[in-house]
Amino acid sequence: MTRVLGHLTNAFPLWVLLGGVCALFQPEAFTWFSGSWIVWGLAVIMLGMGITLTVDDFKRVLVMPRTVALGFGAQFIIMPLLGWGIGRLLNLDPPLAVGLILVGCCPGGTASNVVTYLARANVALSVLMTMCSTFGAVFMTPLLTQLLAGAIVHVDGWGLFWSTFKVVVAPVVLGVALNRVAPRLVSWTLPAAPLLSVITITLICASVIGQSSDAVRASATSLLLGVGLLHTGGFALGYAAARLFKYDQTIARTVSIEVGMQNSGLGVVLARGHFADPLTAVPCAIASVFQSVIGSMLAGWWRLRNRK
Repeated sequence: MTRVLGHLTNAFPLWVLLGGVCALFQPEAFTWFSGSWIVWGLAVIMLGMGITLTVDDFKRVLVMPRTVALGFGAQFIIMPLLGWGIGRLLNLDPPLAVGLILVGCCPGGTASNVVTYLARANVALSVLMTMCSTFGAVFMTPLLTQLLAGAIVHVDGWGLFWSTFKVVVAPVVLGVALNRVAPRLVSWTLPAAPLLSVITITLICASVIGQSSDAVRASATSLLLGVGLLHTGGFALGYAAARLFKYDQTIARTVSIEVGMQNSGLGVVLARGHFADPLTAVPCAIASVFQSVIGSMLAGWWRLRNRK
């Protein structure tokens, strides 16, 4: 049973892609998952991340501080600036440009840990980087979004901060606490937790795409190009940054995946809660599809090279 759950979880790019495509043509199948459902869905995902962490994981940051700092810095420098620059380069409509910046300012997503495993990179380091960028996002995501998108639309920095705290920090901390006080319960639920996260992020992204299906089709070329460039650039520049600092292939692949893959679900929640135009959430939803597909292709390529 555990093996079957693992195979279904590893196929997450397929589920997200199918959900997004179906939502374009049958939006009513997914638009019911909206409003508070999306907020609670993200909380479930973050709780699932939290129960995989222990207090010792936080201590392990001290063992490799330079490497974790590199991933953290690359995450919050490369992706926000890429989002801002690509939006200007393609002259995207304001809500789409803001959405691209917002997803670029989000922390690493838990899916990066799965892709790192598939790529035979350093999973432990990936978990540490995701953990640090997730907690750092409470301050960095509102600050960077306000700095880069504030010239385009009004950005409620304090509101973004409070929402990020509620849907990120609180569930993760609760998960860590459960792991400590109820380890048997956690071990019983742990095999199914990743698949539940995959299903939830698929529903979140499909719902957002379905609610704006007409606009997505109308702006398909520029929107898909912008999101594709964002994540392709993130993977490439993350890898280049690690190699620039003389890290080996395994570390470079880990940093590449961590930088290239964002917590797009958080972007959706923040966009729907703090920006008036619903189109702002669309790049975040599309990003989930792109990063999953690109990351999985990259992982497959690296696995093939390892075998050779």
